Amino acid sequence: MYSQERVYHPYVGPFDPCSPHTAKTYVLPPEVFLGFQPPTLAQFPPMEALRRGVLWPMLYSPYHGRGDRPEARDAE
Repeated sequence: MYSQERVYHPYVGPFDPCSPHTAKTYVLPPEVFLGFQPPTLAQFPPMEALRRGVLWPMLYSPYHGRGDRPEARDAE
């Protein structure tokens, strides 16, 4: 499976008034990596599917808050 998190490096101008962020991250949704949904795709048990918010494990994408992302850790 592919990593859902991507990194890009924004342009940093010579006259930017703030300290530059050299790397930013974003998350691609899991359905980008799945063409057609196969009919025999594995499923979470009902209670776990309710907790995770999705029935199929392949389409699950965990949420990472701002403090969990690498760019937040670099700023400290």
